Amino acid sequence: MKQGYFITGTDTDVGKTWATTALMRHCRQQGLSVIGMKPVAAGCNDEGGELKNDDALQLQAEASLAVDYQLLNPYAYALPVSPHIAGRDNPVQLPKVLAIFQQLQPQAEIILVEGAGGWYAPINNQQNISDLAIALNLPVILVVGIKLGCINHSLLSYQAINQSGLTCAGWIANCIQPEMLCMQDNIDTLKTLIPAPLLGILPYQQQADFDLLAAQLRLP
Repeated sequence: MKQGYFITGTDTDVGKTWATTALMRHCRQQGLSVIGMKPVAAGCNDEGGELKNDDALQLQAEASLAVDYQLLNPYAYALPVSPHIAGRDNPVQLPKVLAIFQQLQPQAEIILVEGAGGWYAPINNQQNISDLAIALNLPVILVVGIKLGCINHSLLSYQAINQSGLTCAGWIANCIQPEMLCMQDNIDTLKTLIPAPLLGILPYQQQADFDLLAAQLRLP
């Protein structure tokens, strides 16, 4: 692995998976091998007796090489609720995730690890997404869902990432509400207030065109 990044968001449903997939597509277009990992996922479907998550399957399909699903998503929960609730009978164990990550490291030049929910979303009764990112010791890319309230959410998330001791390598503006008033003004404000670089602006799409989205992005 040349480089890895941890992808987090200002909230749930802000487009982390689309952003991660677009970054993976960008890597492949640059001739870099890439793997996407989603260690924790809630809201999974039973496929042949195995729980699988649509977002994790999307990352698996975008990877440069075939990787077993259980490695990409070791904690898959059926209920579409917070992982610490969905996984009461099988709580996330960070040493297991770290061991799998280390197993994947030699297999690709770039590894992107997508979190669940926001930075402080709990993954078990003692730890949250930030603890997972700290255990992996990766620079963080923050996905900002551009909507009313995103300035506050972004600044709080950026501050929390810095306080964790990790580096915020950059942020991605994802335009999730096409009718939002003063959208560009909000993005311009965030560019002024967030010291980390803006890595790209993803336009609103009902169906993702990942070639188009990848063209809007750059790696830190």
